[in-house]
Amino acid sequence: MPTLIKKGQGDDFAFADDAFTAVADDQDIPQGDVIISLARFQTDGDRLLSEGRQIGVRIEPAEEVEALAYDLPRLAVVALAFPKHRDGRAFSSATLLRKRLGFAGEVRAVGDVFLEQAGHMVRCGFDAFEAAPGVTPDQWAHVVHRHRHVYQRAVDARPPAFVEREE
Repeated sequence: MPTLIKKGQGDDFAFADDAFTAVADDQDIPQGDVIISLARFQTDGDRLLSEGRQIGVRIEPAEEVEALAYDLPRLAVVALAFPKHRDGRAFSSATLLRKRLGFAGEVRAVGDVFLEQAGHMVRCGFDAFEAAPGVTPDQWAHVVHRHRHVYQRAVDARPPAFVEREE
């Protein structure tokens, strides 16, 4: 079972218990809160939500997060998959969720999630991470805050270096 690290208030990171069960398409849906695929959500989502469950949807890199636009207010988690560390489409999906679609729920990085990418993930709007075994919240926080300056605007609203120079 992957280690779940969540961003807290401010710049804190901590281990968190995962209330959600990730369910593959070929598995029966258990009781409780679940994370299911986009395809399964499109067929079973209304029924699961009507049962009073918290629902999360897993988005694969080739799937568009805009497909969830109507349902986002009803979702607790959007889990964006990193099937390989070199596939960065989930970064764009996280930014779209936060900036364009206004999603205020949890955006979770799942799959091949590397500590070295933590800073970029937070800047794009991720706030929960299925980290590799052995990674601690302190290590995660260190990587996120490794660089004092940033050079472009992002979801995290840190001022870019050119704005800091003007002040």
